[in-house]
Amino acid sequence: MLPKDPAMLLSYVNLKLRDYYGSLEKMCEDMDISREMIMEKLASIDYHYDEEKNQFV
Repeated sequence: MLPKDPAMLLSYVNLKLRDYYGSLEKMCEDMDISREMIMEKLASIDYHYDEEKNQFV
């Protein structure tokens, strides 16, 4: 289950991306979650996915 708070979601997603997944797409597919939902929630606190870094920055 994903954290509902955007700041906690940021920490959770970046940890998963850093330690387990090579891309946001792979993480979302494996965890069966919406890429768009994650991107929208994190954009609400001004974080955006950087493909080169494979992190939300």
